[in-house]
Amino acid sequence: METALYEPVKLFLEGLGYAVKGEIGSCDLVGIRPDEPAVVVIGELKLTFNLELILQGVDRMSIADEIWLAARLSATGKGREGDPRYRNLCRRLGFGLLGVSSSGRVDILVSPTAPVPRKDPRRRSRVVEEHKRRQGDPVAGGGTRKPIMTAYRQQALACAAAMAAAPKRPRDLKPSFPDAQKILRRNVYGWFERSERGVYALTEAGRAALASWLPTPVPIVDAEGADIAE
Repeated sequence: METALYEPVKLFLEGLGYAVKGEIGSCDLVGIRPDEPAVVVIGELKLTFNLELILQGVDRMSIADEIWLAARLSATGKGREGDPRYRNLCRRLGFGLLGVSSSGRVDILVSPTAPVPRKDPRRRSRVVEEHKRRQGDPVAGGGTRKPIMTAYRQQALACAAAMAAAPKRPRDLKPSFPDAQKILRRNVYGWFERSERGVYALTEAGRAALASWLPTPVPIVDAEGADIAE
């Protein structure tokens, strides 16, 4: 699976000074370097070098300052990564091209240039905001078979964990989770229900979600990342 490429490519980009997180929006990985303004790099992963990988890079051009495409190197060394037409296309588009060996070694096949595509400020800002709000890096990029641990899901789970012992009012949760009232009222995942006026309790779906996503007790953190409970 593409997720096997995630850690090697993440380590490569971290070595260039980027803070990298997986599955941000529709991107396999997003790296942000805290310059002013922030520099955004997007990486896309595929098991083989193909047209779909390049098309994904083209789609991300309106968001990123730099794009890296990565795929597994062929065992024989005669895959598309060696095709000069493929490399030249990446050069013309300004994409970086990475080859990942079976041992996890990352080779630079094509270095990125600095293209000047027209940026999409709204898409870009959504990617940057999700990267900032997400606690840690809970999901490897390249996977598509399970729900993604977004910043919103992290906050909803934290609220659910805080309510596991007893129902709570939104104002009880707000000091640690500023968006608690919106999360409980919107109830996107069906995890919460009103037990009485102004008081919310967990549904069976909410308890099942805790058991699935947080099978062992973990510290509950607030929106700023500080531990608030054991």
